[in-house]
Amino acid sequence: MTDVAASEFRHPSRYVRLDTILRLRWLAALGQLCAIFIVAQGLEFDVAVIPCLVIVALSALLNLALQVAFNPMQRMEPPYAAGLLALNIVELAALLFFTGGLQNPFSFLFLAPVLISSTALPVRFTIALGLLAVACASALVFFHLPLPWDRDDPLVLPPIYLLGVWLSILLAIGVTSLYAFQVTEESRKLSDALAATELVLTREQHLTQLDGLAAAAAHELGTPLSTIFLISRELEKTVKDGPLAADIKTLREQSQRCRDILAKIAQLSSSGAPFDRMPLSTLIEEVVAPHRDFDVDIKVRIAVAASHEPVGARNPAILYGVSNILENAVDFARKTVEVNAWWNNDSVEIVISDDGPGIAPDMLKRIGEPYLSRRPSADDGAHNGLGLGIFIARTLLERTGAKVSFTNRTFPDHGAVVQIVWPRHRFETVESQEEPTT
Repeated sequence: MTDVAASEFRHPSRYVRLDTILRLRWLAALGQLCAIFIVAQGLEFDVAVIPCLVIVALSALLNLALQVAFNPMQRMEPPYAAGLLALNIVELAALLFFTGGLQNPFSFLFLAPVLISSTALPVRFTIALGLLAVACASALVFFHLPLPWDRDDPLVLPPIYLLGVWLSILLAIGVTSLYAFQVTEESRKLSDALAATELVLTREQHLTQLDGLAAAAAHELGTPLSTIFLISRELEKTVKDGPLAADIKTLREQSQRCRDILAKIAQLSSSGAPFDRMPLSTLIEEVVAPHRDFDVDIKVRIAVAASHEPVGARNPAILYGVSNILENAVDFARKTVEVNAWWNNDSVEIVISDDGPGIAPDMLKRIGEPYLSRRPSADDGAHNGLGLGIFIARTLLERTGAKVSFTNRTFPDHGAVVQIVWPRHRFETVESQEEPTT
């Protein structure tokens, strides 16, 4: 069985969606408002309402700004995700400062951002967030306003109890985060194993697609071609001059070429050229060809750059992902679909656009979620698409290192535009093959 390089299925870094963090921040803001209202109005405790509301309001404004400025469906780089989680810790520490410090039972919420980090971010960021949470908890032991309580019967906790609370927070952050990290890491290993199995099955499928007939034909044709090659070589030695000499030489060269082609078909190794490698233009033509028989005109434009054309692996994920997006463009287009491609030394880009109705504004930032469907309806003829197929296509393309973005054409033009961009080194990456040792 062919070995599979880890680089083909391992992700270089971990990513979490901005939408995930924003949902958690909105939930935290709502919970904080409810707690302030209940303590101040329901229990009638003396709480610093104005400073607490200012902190919650600033948090809400930041959430709104992030939702407006960025696509919530995009996956954040680990430093930015860690920065938002660190801000959550600081906001919680500020609220606890005005509400009793570690005497406040909600002080255990320091655990939440660190726990999220342990499941979604690299270890170094989790450690940094854990240290920040411990530092904030330690500062709140000495610096905080009194706990909101009944003025006639104030609650005074002994220092040893506060030390125990601080220690319990410290242990909870360490033990729970470590446990969550180990469970998540086991899940990632299982996912990597499944991805490796998928690659191996793809290689095996490549062989079985020959259906045994091609392999048998290669074997059967090998014998007569060897005979032709040997006879032509002997004739070439005998007939050195005359009009037939050039023809005999050509016959010998072409028979050798046929033997080489049959050898490649029989082997189909993982390097597999020319079968497993394809230029960008060939990839586009292979994707476009099945859709040319429809009523939609597909225009392909490939900008020739100064650098040589990128050549990538015949990756089923890329073929399926680009083909699915093109199929959606053909389904929604009225007359024309454009496929533009260009490259430079750093990136490879494919842009697929159509002249259809475009993507509805309420769906534009949600594309990528599964089962988000607006396919054409048999009753009203309305376009209803971008469902599970787009989710799978986007996921597969992102696994190959691509960034996929969805937009609409600028008014007065209409139609959807899908941009797929790879770092050039990721597009051209091929599993390295080591020579066998004896």
